[in-house]
Amino acid sequence: MSEPVVLTVNGSRVTVRAGATVAAAVALVGRACRRSVSGEPRGPLCGMGICFECRVTIDGKRHRPSCQVLCQPGMEVSTDA
Repeated sequence: MSEPVVLTVNGSRVTVRAGATVAAAVALVGRACRRSVSGEPRGPLCGMGICFECRVTIDGKRHRPSCQVLCQPGMEVSTDA
């Protein structure tokens, strides 16, 4: 069995199973990935990286599709929500 992966989402420490996506880690802390122009919470919709509704900042790189990026130890994720 793989070691769990520990990362932070908006400053909160999150532990997920190896192979989990960043979208799963964001969901575990109960946050939306971003807000629309009108303020509506947004999150994974297509799960394939096409819709970009789940984009977040990962290790300082903005607009990463959280449904397509696997969690890595020490990763820092921030949402715009």
